[in-house]
Amino acid sequence: MQYRKLGASDLDVSEISLGSWLTYGVGVEQDKARACVDRAFDLGINFIDTANVYGRGAAEEVLGEVLAGRPRDSYVLATKVFGAMSDTDKGLSAVQIAKQIDASLKRLRTDFVDLYQCHRYDPETPLEETMQALSEVVRAGKARYIGFSEWSPDQIEAAFALPGVERFVSSQPQYSLLWRRPEAKVIPTSAANGVSQIVWSPLAQGVLSGKYLPGAQLPEQSRATSDSMGQAMRSWLQPDILEAVQKLKPLAAEAGCSLTQFSLAWVLREPNVASAIVGASRPDQLDENAGASGLKIDPTLFAKAESLVAGLQRARV
Repeated sequence: MQYRKLGASDLDVSEISLGSWLTYGVGVEQDKARACVDRAFDLGINFIDTANVYGRGAAEEVLGEVLAGRPRDSYVLATKVFGAMSDTDKGLSAVQIAKQIDASLKRLRTDFVDLYQCHRYDPETPLEETMQALSEVVRAGKARYIGFSEWSPDQIEAAFALPGVERFVSSQPQYSLLWRRPEAKVIPTSAANGVSQIVWSPLAQGVLSGKYLPGAQLPEQSRATSDSMGQAMRSWLQPDILEAVQKLKPLAAEAGCSLTQFSLAWVLREPNVASAIVGASRPDQLDENAGASGLKIDPTLFAKAESLVAGLQRARV
């Protein structure tokens, strides 16, 4: 496993990180979650990402239990705030940030998180209030650093223009061979401000593994067939997308790796990406994902892959 510095922080994070969206506490049983986390550590994955809204606290509770007993300095732990935890508890107001960080720490069974992220931008709260509240979280020792997810370039720049507040070190956008939107502005804006990307859905919800075949029945026990996990990926299960992904397989074979590893290595080719977040419901999935770290692949193969999927549009669902 290779490691990269997370923005302007002193955190070294594994190139492959373990996420918990739609999985732990929701679609994956506790014993399997523990097995996945244990395997992640065996593989050198030191970065674990979650959010308070995942299962409305369920993912944090599971991680709190399975991480209990491990030395706190042996992993980098990130969570998020913004999503609705009740009919009235949501957003990035000072009251909510103060309330939700304490609730997250209790569920995670820790005194601090390494990274506290705004899950989305809150247009109903003044940015100054949000940034001051996040700064107070850091200065109270409850989080070491702060980050954001899916903020626009203008929102990012506005945060950096505020005086006297803590500075973001991470951005968490969706980014993959099939979703390259951050390249236009988010990555350049971030790089100029000491912010690294921690990307979610680097495999387009598993479609870039190549296991979903056009015109074929969905594989049994796959994420796509799960009631709790399948909805989020249905927009990718389009014939033209699945056909194009199959054409990527010979490129991966030429590179001497699986299509999953090829797709993750493509994300990691970007210097501003610190880590690619993967989900896992079985430990063996992490074995393959971790194999992407440190891969050296001919850039001409990546260029061919980009041309094969150029212009594809996911469906609206």
